[in-house]
Amino acid sequence: MTDTITLGVLFLILAAVLTSADSSRPSWQTFYYYVPPTLLCYFLPSLLNTFGWVDAENTALYPVVSRILLPASLVLFTLSVDFKAFRRLGRKSILMFAASAISIMLGGPLAVFVIAKVAPELVGGEGPNAVWRGLATLAGTWIGGGANQTALKEVFQPSSNLFSAIVTVDVFISNLWLGVLLYGAGHSTAIDRWLRADASAVEEVRQRIQQQVDAIRKMPTATDLVVILAVGFGATAVSHALADRIAPFIDTHSPLLSRFSLNAPFFWIVGLATAIGIGLSFTRFRNLEGAGASKVATVFLYLMIATIGLKMNILAIADHPGLILVGLVWMFFHVLLMIGFSRLIRAPYFFLAVGSQACIGGPATAPIIAAAFHPVLAPVGVLMAILGYAVGTYMGYVCGILMQLASP
Repeated sequence: MTDTITLGVLFLILAAVLTSADSSRPSWQTFYYYVPPTLLCYFLPSLLNTFGWVDAENTALYPVVSRILLPASLVLFTLSVDFKAFRRLGRKSILMFAASAISIMLGGPLAVFVIAKVAPELVGGEGPNAVWRGLATLAGTWIGGGANQTALKEVFQPSSNLFSAIVTVDVFISNLWLGVLLYGAGHSTAIDRWLRADASAVEEVRQRIQQQVDAIRKMPTATDLVVILAVGFGATAVSHALADRIAPFIDTHSPLLSRFSLNAPFFWIVGLATAIGIGLSFTRFRNLEGAGASKVATVFLYLMIATIGLKMNILAIADHPGLILVGLVWMFFHVLLMIGFSRLIRAPYFFLAVGSQACIGGPATAPIIAAAFHPVLAPVGVLMAILGYAVGTYMGYVCGILMQLASP
């Protein structure tokens, strides 16, 4: 299936899901009460890869969507940012991000220790094939992102075969967790009751921003839509142009900053796009929200969700069952610690989900999770994810050393 055909199929899937989700038929309403539409937009495309209809490794859709549509959507989402409103989210959002990063750093050694007691061969190995070396790179990407993983790969030097297997574990586990979080977003009210959390701050921010949008809403003209696209893609172009200069400069002249993964072009693309959107929110361009800027961004985001789904192969567990098991145990510790801390400080599920995905998925998926609660909340996801880049290499290094000590 060519990329052109795949793109058409993805839009057909999105249209079918969203149309049926808006249906007034009781059968559809009952179905989507239990299965959130966003989850289906993610899961159904994964079947295209699972059954071999799409070659997820060679498709050019994901690089295009992640490098062009994602930053454009972030610009359009942040046009209506209200910092006074976001400050009302309080310190719990930062605390949950910190809990996420720490739980991943500690969860890896715990997983290795437990598996070593039951099946030591799964976490053994010598030299470059020592499993802990590969898992250390997984810690980098689960706390920060791909740049952090690359940095730790150079530090711990796992073999090529081991690193390839770890990439499979990363894709399978992280996308599986993404699906779980998307499902939970559709039932956040019930989860908040179970967590004994007060989500009023999140709801207040959502309502305040929504009221501002309603006050400037109008029927968009063709000119409005062209201007919206021009702002989104224009800012994306500027972000790419600057990132293509900043990242190599840092890589060459500022090795200290490179340790913080600030030599990663994607970091600068996402960061600059968000900064431009925030800057434009102080100008008359913020009125584009009334013409549907966030709706255009939501379309881009849904396509991003579907494209990420293409990378998911639900049968991949058969290729690396041992490493997948280690990853699942690791993720179990992460989830357990996140739930426990969330209940302790009574943080709502929104902070749990976004804080977790800001580490596990990074800037590519954290805004997706935030937007699953409401599109206006997407900037929270990307701002939290950017923190992961700063700490990912260092915390991943500590995690790798601890896993080496825990290995048989």
